[in-house]
Amino acid sequence: MDATHPNAGVTAGAGLDFPAAGLEERVRELAGEVRALRQDLAQLRALVPPRRSARPPRPPRMPLKYWIRHQIKTRFGLVSQIGKLEYGVPPKPVYVPRWYHRKPLVVNPPLISIATPSYNQGEYLEHTIRSVLDQEYPWIEYVVQDGGSTDSTRDVLARYRMRLHRCESRRDRGQSHAINLGFAGTAGEIMAYLNSDDLLLPGALYYVAAYFEKHPDVDVVYGHRVVIDSAGQELGRWVLPKHDAEVLKWADYIPQETLFWRRRIWDKVGGIDESFRFAMDWDLLLRFQEAGAKIVRLPRFLGAFRVHQSSKTVSTVNSTGLQEMERLRRRSFGRDVSYPEVVAAVRSYMCWHVFHNRMYRLGLFRY
Repeated sequence: MDATHPNAGVTAGAGLDFPAAGLEERVRELAGEVRALRQDLAQLRALVPPRRSARPPRPPRMPLKYWIRHQIKTRFGLVSQIGKLEYGVPPKPVYVPRWYHRKPLVVNPPLISIATPSYNQGEYLEHTIRSVLDQEYPWIEYVVQDGGSTDSTRDVLARYRMRLHRCESRRDRGQSHAINLGFAGTAGEIMAYLNSDDLLLPGALYYVAAYFEKHPDVDVVYGHRVVIDSAGQELGRWVLPKHDAEVLKWADYIPQETLFWRRRIWDKVGGIDESFRFAMDWDLLLRFQEAGAKIVRLPRFLGAFRVHQSSKTVSTVNSTGLQEMERLRRRSFGRDVSYPEVVAAVRSYMCWHVFHNRMYRLGLFRY
């Protein structure tokens, strides 16, 4: 190559060499500029108002026909009360009509045996006992069967022992066993059990005795229910249509504290099945019905059901209660039944209940 050529004396790659110190300096400058830009961006973001968050998705709209149906039910009070224990309204004193205190004439008054199973319900037991004794029905065997309570139950029993047919406090195998123990040794033609937190309404025993005397063919009776809170204040009412034997196979709608029956049907079915811890009353009713009992719903409020946190119904309905209800339906139909089947089977009865309840609230039906 000629010495005068422009590339003469230049080695390969010499044009790519940079001083190391200059390169490091340039990198530091660029890093400083990036930091400055980030600070400027943060200041700008602080000046800009935040954007609105996205709206939550709307819940699916109720179909128009169901919305109209709901509005009609709400507007005219056509809402079911059966099975309802929470009402969302302020409690009020229990209203009892004056005529409930009248004593109908009973020519041959039957002896009535009532058992109250109890365990650590001393807070309510005295109210229960008073609701029975204050009926002033003289032909009564009232037994309180306590399961060895450790609260104030013993003190309550001591105060009322002389007015009771019998009371004892001993360990038992649960509520069903206590009921059977309570009825042991009694002789009443009419029988009932009243839980230690529930009440009989005034005049109930005279009314039931008079009805049984006038209707010797009737084996079992029950009435409407008042729902009360822990302080004995009214929360709501269950107004029931006439008895429906077919619906009873699907759901227990009968208020237990209002239930009375003749000893002849009790002896026929063999008493309470102690394998049940929750649905023993429904089981008893189904066996009454299977044994040919004539069951009648009376046109009167006979008892009050108390709702409180330690109530067995409140605490076990979603566990033991559901299992035993499924067991009884399986026994009635020979198979498992689904919830939609139950709803469909009781729909007509519930419609009649809503009708009776509305007529009662309007004052057109008098109970």
